Amino acid sequence: MKESWRWYGDLDRITLPEVAQTGASGIVTALHEIPYGEVWERSVIAERNQRIKGAGFDWVMVESLPVHENIKRGEGDLERLYANYRQSMANLAAEGVKTICYNFMPLIDWTRTDLTAPVARGGACLRFDAPRMAAFEIHMLDRKAALDDYPEAVIEQAGAWYKASTEQDRADLLHAIMSGLPGAYDRYDVEGLKTALKTYEGIDRAEIRANFKRFLEAIVPTAEELGMRLCVHPDDPPRDILGLPRVVSSEEDIAWVMDAVEARSNGLTLCAGSLGAGIHNDIPHIAERFSDRIHFAHLRNVRHDPDQSGSFEEADHLGGGTDMVALISVLLGEEARRREEGREDAEIPFRPDHGHDLLSDRERGAHPGYALIGRMKGLAELRGVIAGLSWRAAKA
Repeated sequence: MKESWRWYGDLDRITLPEVAQTGASGIVTALHEIPYGEVWERSVIAERNQRIKGAGFDWVMVESLPVHENIKRGEGDLERLYANYRQSMANLAAEGVKTICYNFMPLIDWTRTDLTAPVARGGACLRFDAPRMAAFEIHMLDRKAALDDYPEAVIEQAGAWYKASTEQDRADLLHAIMSGLPGAYDRYDVEGLKTALKTYEGIDRAEIRANFKRFLEAIVPTAEELGMRLCVHPDDPPRDILGLPRVVSSEEDIAWVMDAVEARSNGLTLCAGSLGAGIHNDIPHIAERFSDRIHFAHLRNVRHDPDQSGSFEEADHLGGGTDMVALISVLLGEEARRREEGREDAEIPFRPDHGHDLLSDRERGAHPGYALIGRMKGLAELRGVIAGLSWRAAKA
């Protein structure tokens, strides 16, 4: 498995020479400065690629080439957006970058309510607290339909939290929820988010799926022609958020995506943490079922609150609810099968996802979830599992 590291380019507080000390050999990055829907010019891609190679890495994965909101809503000049996406793909392929991770989450990306939840023995982690999310939706956004989205106990806790909260508490909650948006883009304030949500009014799950299928039909043939791999990232968390339908949240959803356009290039980013946030998901089983279409893996773990309210937080990479040893065993088995077939994509890139803030991480101020020391710890743990399983397989 190819050890990789997510790097935000000039927006990152972590430098490539520092990443080199983690032992990772692949870089996962994107041109976050380019507005959604615009073409990634080959010259800009080449400059980024040369910079990565000059530091001793391979650019193994684009994360992400964003899907414009109009594509998700199915409105506007879709043919221009599809054409721009295809041209960006061609420009990436011309520079030897042939795998793209993307998502189809409406409006916002991963969602957390706390960026610095305390960890038992020190440090901090990302957390999704269902009562606080409910408080945000019901009381701050005044989205009354959210009353149907949460259990009564969570709604009561949400009301109590909001009543006791200060203006700063509410500002911190908004900041945390908006922090999942990538790159340098402006975050919404409450009124701005209300306005943005209105653009999705009347769009249900079936329509999002139809728009997703239209996108795949427009893009996957080009990926096939270019020898590229597309790998959809699951929803995080795997549930509807803010009343927005999410359609990559379960094994059934992934099967629908894979079947929407039957091609190996229409693949999956196996994100153990995103899928693991749903107690209904069996991650090693999902990996086994879709192993032939996994082009990238995000390896992390989450711990669910025992009250089953839907709250969870980032655990140690080898802790939490997902059997990481079993999952990695599936991925190594798939690599072995691909090598027997002589496939050029036999090695599956992975990255340690969402590390804890440990030691001096907090002082650095890196992107939430993307601390240096916390991710390096996770990478070391995952490396040990891979080494152990590989040794056992070699001895068998």
